[in-house]
Amino acid sequence: MHELNFIVLLAGVVAGAAPLVFAVLGETLTEKAGVINLSLDGTLLLSAMVAFAVTFETGSLLLGFGAAALTGAAVAAVVGVAGIFLGQSQLAVGFVLTLMCRDLAYFLGNPFARLHGPQVLPLPVPFLNELPVLGPILFHQNLLVYLNFLLIGLVWFYMYGTRWGLELRAVGEHPQAAYARGINVRRLQMLYVLAGGALVGVAGAAFSLCTKPGWGRPQGAEGMGWIALAIVIFGGWHPVKVACGAYLFAWLQMMGISFQNQWPSIPAQVFQVAPFPLMIFVLLLMHFSQKRAVEQWAEKHPWSLPLIRFFHGTAPASLGQPARKRLGS
Repeated sequence: MHELNFIVLLAGVVAGAAPLVFAVLGETLTEKAGVINLSLDGTLLLSAMVAFAVTFETGSLLLGFGAAALTGAAVAAVVGVAGIFLGQSQLAVGFVLTLMCRDLAYFLGNPFARLHGPQVLPLPVPFLNELPVLGPILFHQNLLVYLNFLLIGLVWFYMYGTRWGLELRAVGEHPQAAYARGINVRRLQMLYVLAGGALVGVAGAAFSLCTKPGWGRPQGAEGMGWIALAIVIFGGWHPVKVACGAYLFAWLQMMGISFQNQWPSIPAQVFQVAPFPLMIFVLLLMHFSQKRAVEQWAEKHPWSLPLIRFFHGTAPASLGQPARKRLGS
C-alpha cells in the first residue's frame, strides 16, 4: 500500500512539474541571451486564459496551445523591443507587463470562468507503461510530459553542443566580443526572447488544459512565474539544473497535499504556502555555496563537492544590460 502511494506521489510530481519545466527552460534561453523577462507571472495567466478560450471555442487543443505560444511570444516581444532596441529598463517593463497581463487575463477571461472544455488526456506508452514502478511514473502520462523530457535534452544539447548554442552564450556573456565576430547581437537576443516567451506561453496552456483544466480565479498558476524566475537562479542558468528545480518544487507541492491529508487539523493554507519559503531556503543555500569559505571547506571534505558544484552557478555577465556595439555607443 505504501509503495502504491509512493508511485502515485512520484507520478503526480512528474505531471505537476510539466508546465513549470516549459517556463523555466524558456526563461533560461532568454536570460542566457542577456535579457530578463520579468513578465512571466502575468504571461502564464494570460496565455492560460487564451489557451482555454481558443480551445473552448474551436474544440482544438492544438489551436489552443498555438494561441498560447503566440501570446507568450507577443508579451516577450514588448520586453525585447523596449529593453534591447530602446534601451529601457527590462525589469521595469517586465514588472508592469506582469501586472497588466494578470488583470487582462481575469477581465477578458471572465466569460469562460468555470466552464468545462477539452483537456489533454493521458497517453500511455505501449509496453513501457507496464514496467514495474517506472511504468506508471514515467510512461502513463500525457504528451506534454513526454515533450518535457525531450525538451530538457534538446535545450541542453543546443546550448552546449552546437555552434548556435555557443553564440547564444557569447551574446549573454560578452556581447561586444560577439559583435566583433560578426554576430548580430540584438537580433539574436530578440530571437531568444521570442522563443523563451513562446515556451512560457505553452506553460500557461499546460496549466489550463492539463494540470488544472478550465479557467477561473484563482487559476492555480498564480505565483508560478515568480517561482520560475527563482528556479532559473537556483539552477545556475543550466537547463538540466533548472528542470531539476522545477521537479523539486512540484515535489514540495505534492508533499504539501500529502501532509494536508495526514494532518487535517492544520489549516490548508499552511501546506499551500510551505513550498514557497522552502524554495527561498534552497536559494539561500545556493548563495552561501558560492562563498569562498564554503568552497575552502568543501575542498577539505571531498564528499561535499558534487553538492556544492550542483548549487554553484553564475549569471550571464551582461544579463539585463542593453547590448552596445562598442564602448560608449
